[in-house]
Amino acid sequence: MPTITIDGEKYQVDGEQNLLSTCLTLGLNVPYFCWHPEMGSVGACRQCAMMEYKDSEDQHGRLIMSCMTPIRDGGIYSVKDEVAEEFRGSIIEDLMTNHPHDCPVCEEGGECHLQDMTEMSGHTMRRYRGTKRTHRNQYLGPFINHEMNRCITCYRCVRFYNDYAGGEDLQALGRNHQVYFGRQEEGRLENGFSGNLVEVCPTGVFTDKTFSSHFVRKWDLQTAPSVCEHCAVGCNTAPGARESGNSNEPILRRITNLYHHDINGYFLCDRGRFGYEYINSATRIQNVLSVRQEDVISSTAEKGDRLHREINPQEAVLHLAEQIAMANQGKRNLIGIGSPRTSLENNYALRKLVGSGNFYSGLSQRDQELLHLVSTIQQDDRIQSPSTPEIENADAILILGEDIYNTAPRISLAVRQAARNRQKQQAKSLKIPLWQDSSVRQLEGDYSPIIFAGTELSNLEKITSNTLFESPEKVASFACNLALAISDPTSLSPDLEPSLLELITHTAEILRGASKPLIISGTSSKHADTLKSAAQVATALSDYKKQPTMLYLACDEVNSLGLIQFFNDGKGNLDELLERLKKILTIKSLHP
Repeated sequence: MPTITIDGEKYQVDGEQNLLSTCLTLGLNVPYFCWHPEMGSVGACRQCAMMEYKDSEDQHGRLIMSCMTPIRDGGIYSVKDEVAEEFRGSIIEDLMTNHPHDCPVCEEGGECHLQDMTEMSGHTMRRYRGTKRTHRNQYLGPFINHEMNRCITCYRCVRFYNDYAGGEDLQALGRNHQVYFGRQEEGRLENGFSGNLVEVCPTGVFTDKTFSSHFVRKWDLQTAPSVCEHCAVGCNTAPGARESGNSNEPILRRITNLYHHDINGYFLCDRGRFGYEYINSATRIQNVLSVRQEDVISSTAEKGDRLHREINPQEAVLHLAEQIAMANQGKRNLIGIGSPRTSLENNYALRKLVGSGNFYSGLSQRDQELLHLVSTIQQDDRIQSPSTPEIENADAILILGEDIYNTAPRISLAVRQAARNRQKQQAKSLKIPLWQDSSVRQLEGDYSPIIFAGTELSNLEKITSNTLFESPEKVASFACNLALAISDPTSLSPDLEPSLLELITHTAEILRGASKPLIISGTSSKHADTLKSAAQVATALSDYKKQPTMLYLACDEVNSLGLIQFFNDGKGNLDELLERLKKILTIKSLHP
């Protein structure tokens, strides 16, 4: 680890990082705008200026941009040098020339990166008294507000949206001090990760429209760590609620990303960020309900005839206790239906309450069998379930029967980063640091191999090297033949179509030659043979390489695998519950 000196203090640091990242890691206050820990450096804002000295005798030094400066063993730097401080102050003053004085009404107030950096730079008085440049804002859809007058031209938005997330409908338009970040025409942002613009933007150019519709400040929210419930990836989130002014329940105001290195990192999909408003819906059951009448209710009940009545919680507990007592005496059939969308603790408590023989998963028989299969596959020692960073580092990827952009969006974003690994390897061979994002992206070369076989592929078409659009049965057959080709290329049937045989042979060569191959599949196709064949490919690779192979299996719901642990015998599905209810109704009809 190289040793550097910053303002007279010596530090041992990570030589792979740039100077700005190193300073921030050490807790030193260096202002910045364009740099982002996940997207690297482009040197656009010039705000992170520091002084670098040749040696201990150098009294003048030279001005450098710390985000574009690699660490030099024995390097001597200064954050507090007067020239550097004056330069940073002039930059922030220039950026604030056209920035509006709208902090009291800006949605970003209280968590604005620009506010923090302005205060850090000591820019507390504006000398400019001229007319400010103004822009016309655009409609960007139901989720994102656009206020271009707040822009400081850091380029974070287009770097994330275009370069990182693969969006194509947001551009940097214009030039000089008239640069405009928007669309060619007004309209909804099409990329499924557009909500990250809200957190990526250091000012209030892009803000959460759902949050703004009920204006509230960050400090008015009660925020707690949570896990996104919209898919099985398990992204960490920070929901924020505010107490209502009429003594009602708190209202959920927004969802933001909560950093987790192994899962979601800095980014969240739009479904996880904006899919929360159902919680505040007036149609949700928010109070305890009891059956209003005991007899069978006709489906042709008159309009306005309510099937249930509200009861207070105390009465509900007493009523439930009576039902449990009657069930224990054999006078009642008490059934509990769990859910893969709720916590393991909730499902366990319900199962404990009604008994294991009366607890049902809330899943169909087929879904339950698929999840049991996923659980069994993942217990194989030859299989490794990868984290998101491991997916991003894969050098060859095979996707079988899973449209991960819709079923596991954050994983599709990780796959998009994995596509650049050949480019990153070329950068390493040329000794270009990976944090020099613009330099790395200028290198020519193909994407890392990504092969897709399935019925539908969204958002990843342009980075896949080979595709096979077929039915689940044919996808499973392709994968089975691929497993054979990996184990023994001579074992393939000569009756295969030439084009299919060529794809199988080509894919097998890629996976055998990769140092970090990854297989992705899942349950969305509802096809057990697809899962089995994905496991066959992974185990064949493991046997060939004598090491575990990464296999990511996407599930339908946030707690699908957690719930399935209660049903090791494969029973307890909704199909069985339906048969049980039919028998009960039959007995009642025969013995009224």
